Amino acid sequence: MHETGNQINLAACFLYMNNNGMEATLTFAQGLDLQDPLNEMRKDFYFPKHGSGEAIYFCGNSLGLQPKNTQACIEQELKDWRELGVGGYLHGKNPWLYYQHGFAEQMSRIAGCETHEVTVMNTLTVNLHLMLLSFYNPEDRKHKILMEKGAFPSDQYAVETQIRFHGFDPEEAIIEVGPGEGKKIIEEEEIIEAIEKNKDSLSLVLLGGINYYSGQLFDMRTITEEAHRCGVVIGFDLAHAMGNAPLDLHEWNIDFAVWCSYKYLNGGPGAVGGLFVHERHARNINHPRMGGWWGNQESLRFQMEKGFIPKADASGWNISTAQVFNMVSLKASLELFEKTGMVQLRAKSELLTGYLEFLLGDISHLSFEIITPAQFHRRGAQLSLFFREKGKQIHEAMTAAGIVVDYREPGVIRVAPAPIYNSFEDLYRFYEILKTIL
Repeated sequence: MHETGNQINLAACFLYMNNNGMEATLTFAQGLDLQDPLNEMRKDFYFPKHGSGEAIYFCGNSLGLQPKNTQACIEQELKDWRELGVGGYLHGKNPWLYYQHGFAEQMSRIAGCETHEVTVMNTLTVNLHLMLLSFYNPEDRKHKILMEKGAFPSDQYAVETQIRFHGFDPEEAIIEVGPGEGKKIIEEEEIIEAIEKNKDSLSLVLLGGINYYSGQLFDMRTITEEAHRCGVVIGFDLAHAMGNAPLDLHEWNIDFAVWCSYKYLNGGPGAVGGLFVHERHARNINHPRMGGWWGNQESLRFQMEKGFIPKADASGWNISTAQVFNMVSLKASLELFEKTGMVQLRAKSELLTGYLEFLLGDISHLSFEIITPAQFHRRGAQLSLFFREKGKQIHEAMTAAGIVVDYREPGVIRVAPAPIYNSFEDLYRFYEILKTIL
């Protein structure tokens, strides 16, 4: 960890930007890169190729890039399997019997929680279903779930089917809070008002930490306080927030959270998911859950007897044997996170989106608007560009020019410079190409 040095150098980067005044020039962008101590981490990742060079990759919000140490980490597990067979569970370099425990310390720093409140397992939506089975306890009077309108489809499907599973009608039981008329983002006040208005019928609040479409970062602390004031359980889908935005899940008193690791955590396609359970629930072995061998007390595991006794921490929700080859790529990426920290990554992310917003301001009058909030504390690494017309065609032209971003109907191109591997020169090159396309 190099907390102090990086903070000093990133402060120098801020000063460089402020003292020189932002400029839409290659020289200025390269000057920022020279001031940026995290720029050297770029060499730790593979970039997709475009022609004879590298593509401009701003799609870490869908799939992070491959760290160069991933292959060696995978080969280590292959070696142990090859040479030790089942002995790898106890005698491998990273014993498989306890493989998931090796993530707790690193993930707890990223999530802002205690090590016993976090675990890795399954995938995001599987974990969401498991959390809903534990925390959604509907009664005739209190059975509704409040969500953001336009939540990621998997969250909508999970909630819809869980409500049906419990014998209720999703059309009646789901309360959606959406942007006000003519707006693209949801104000926290609207969420708070909806919780207060429906508190007598609400069983659960489930929100995305960052809205995947607009890039809006919600004030999770304030919303959680309101939910608890109204006696309602609250959970978050942190797919777009984990490894991206500053989190303090324990202090915010959130009940539970789930996430994937293939976006900003660079764990690879379909990589293992993760979950947080606040210690007031995790310590309670009587809290309802689905049981499995890997969630049972480890001291009793090989007694092979009936009677599920869960571990008194988040890993008490583990079900199956650790998916070593679905976890190892995340292990490789977290080794790189150890070179820096979320404070430094967040500071650079604000610089990146700030400079990108400045560049786009020069051309936004042509055909698009930025719908992501302008305030840093209300957004992560993503800026969503809403094109009033021809958004799909513009995205296709970007792709042909070597820009990797994604498109979401209706009309939004999501641009997500990841601070762990993107540079300010990337932003300038993107700006130059987009200006030509428009």
